[in-house]
Amino acid sequence: MPPLDSRLRTILSRLSRLLRREWGDFRSWLEDTRNFIHLSLLLVVPLLIGLVTWLANSIDLLPFLLFPPLVSGAFALFRDPESQYASPRRFVGGMTMGAICGWVALEVSARYWYNVAPETFQINPGAAAFGVLLTGVVTWGLDLEESQAFSTALLILVSGVTQLVYVVSVFASSLIVVGVFVVWRREIYERRADYLYQTTHADDQVFVPMRGETVETVATFGAQLAAAHETGKLVLFSVVSDVDATAEEAAVDTDGGTELRRVTPTGDAAAGAAGDGRASTDAADLPPAARETAETLEAHAESLRDRFDIPCEVVVVAGEPDDARIAVEAATETNCDLVVTPYQTADGELTRFIRGLFESTLDVVVLRSNGERTSWRRILLPIKNYGEVAHAMLDFAERLAGETSYVSVCHSIDSESERRTAEAMVADLVETFERAIETRVTTSPLETFLSIHADNYDLTILGSSTDRNVVSRIIDAPTFEQLKELDCDIAIVHRG
Repeated sequence: MPPLDSRLRTILSRLSRLLRREWGDFRSWLEDTRNFIHLSLLLVVPLLIGLVTWLANSIDLLPFLLFPPLVSGAFALFRDPESQYASPRRFVGGMTMGAICGWVALEVSARYWYNVAPETFQINPGAAAFGVLLTGVVTWGLDLEESQAFSTALLILVSGVTQLVYVVSVFASSLIVVGVFVVWRREIYERRADYLYQTTHADDQVFVPMRGETVETVATFGAQLAAAHETGKLVLFSVVSDVDATAEEAAVDTDGGTELRRVTPTGDAAAGAAGDGRASTDAADLPPAARETAETLEAHAESLRDRFDIPCEVVVVAGEPDDARIAVEAATETNCDLVVTPYQTADGELTRFIRGLFESTLDVVVLRSNGERTSWRRILLPIKNYGEVAHAMLDFAERLAGETSYVSVCHSIDSESERRTAEAMVADLVETFERAIETRVTTSPLETFLSIHADNYDLTILGSSTDRNVVSRIIDAPTFEQLKELDCDIAIVHRG
């Protein structure tokens, strides 16, 4: 039987993995704006009403009958914070005008219809009807239509406090509710992307394996992504197979000067590689193949430094060029969190190298390009559903697009009955970005829509299908595999 401390470590490790998985699932669930709003309703509105109740008990001002319209009004505000009715002016003004109209209706009915003092007036259908009518006319005329206004107009008939105190209570309580709502909307709801989406602050340390015939385009693509953040950095990476394998050395250019460090090409010896440290030497001491590769990459790095004003490093490693583990370890050692690699296939499938990158914990962008473009100004994003992948696609598009660029998001539906839901989903996605983004909802199949419109764009950004099972991929092939004839560049985004 294993020792007790070993069993405890095993249990804690499993518990930690379970918590991380559950936390990841919760974050994914929370990325849906509707879920985010519902959670806010459950947390904020009860606390808000509790605060108002505490104030009412402390100062003996707010009548308890006022609380139902306050709760329903607060729910309406938080439920749809982007609607025309989620207006502080409309909420406070509507409820207050409703109370004033109810007061006027009470005074007029008591003094001129029934000839009694308002204090002795009993609830009467005529007074209630007049109060609602007056409230509707006044709030309509002042553009303060608010459903809770009718409640405050009627509750004055049974409030149990003087009319002036009632009106002041309505104004003060609605002001408290709307104040909390404004803070929540400005500091939390409108900035939810900063809290929910990792790409907002990450994916700026970009690692580019220099493979294939379109390396210049891919490196430029990665440099643009990195340059969009102040802390951005670019690492150009290559593997040479004919260097003395026993040395397992890597040449690294760090903004001038070359140094050697030992890099392990397999995961089994990663711990040993970390302890080897670095040994400075001249680039001339490198074997010929490594020296030639390093010089080529350094020339690319110098050009990208000058163009994008970002730090740019070069890493050349000895090992098997198609072993993705080497690239993943080098990216990890250089503190990179995003890999941008060329699109390559073998026998009609993605290469072993790309599949290996998809199996890592790093974010990956695979760029399929003809090598002719070095800037992307018209960008199309087909979105299948809401989530962090969709947000990452939009974040990358915004980084690539300049001030005069054009970004369009499209979503395909099966029938017109789905249009409203789809439009709301797409609107929730794009509203977290400051730039103007076109949204399109189409009933055409996505592949048909792209085959017609994608050639009008420089770049189409797709989400990877790595989260789908084998059966699903056999029945319905990934979108990028069905778009082989498009002339525009295609970027495939994978979240690690």
